[in-house]
Amino acid sequence: MLSVNYRGSTGFGKKFISAGDLQWGRKMHDDLLDAVAWAVAHGVTTVDKVAIAGGSYGGYATLAGVTFTPDTFRCGVDIVGPSNLFTLLETIPPYWEAGKQQFYQRMGNPTTAEGKALLRERSPLYLADKIKVPLLIGQGANDPRVNIRESDQIVAAMKSKGIPVTYIVFPDEGHGFARPVNNIAFNAVTENFLASCLGGRAEPIGDALKPSTAQVREGAGSVPGLAAAIR
Repeated sequence: MLSVNYRGSTGFGKKFISAGDLQWGRKMHDDLLDAVAWAVAHGVTTVDKVAIAGGSYGGYATLAGVTFTPDTFRCGVDIVGPSNLFTLLETIPPYWEAGKQQFYQRMGNPTTAEGKALLRERSPLYLADKIKVPLLIGQGANDPRVNIRESDQIVAAMKSKGIPVTYIVFPDEGHGFARPVNNIAFNAVTENFLASCLGGRAEPIGDALKPSTAQVREGAGSVPGLAAAIR
């Protein structure tokens, strides 16, 4: 797995963080594409064996990858990722209210015409029809940071266009999967999903979902063993 410190990442100083201002899905995404090109050029992988996966902004990056650059990745795994930057900003929780202006500075200001245009341009939801590779989405129903509506919207858009998607919701989770049984369940599905896309070995899902609260809301038949695991 290649984990990329794209601009905007923490741990490299304020200048590096600020380099990500207004670059969601732009230069921040270019950094991921550069990493893919490097991995292919150095024989780490081949162009047909690259998946994109992540949570939170990483989930957004996954959706950006399969919409903005639909020919780059073989498949994607989005965990609690925003699909619509407008609705993401609308649902900022009360305890983040003091930092709202910082979000506007980094993502785009929805109170200005320029900001609105940027937020729409960089929202994967509006390019859902470009998706042509398998996509797995995991979401916590009680996520206070990335509301479940973010995943619901992209899933509905894909369904309306006849694009297959596998969607799993955990009703007792928030921003990520904290309960071990839920984490194990989603990892089991992810492993088999990636194996079906990229090849390679995967341990069968088996009973991994039974102790969890996983609700497979779409696409059970798209991941080997998933339909049988929820019977």
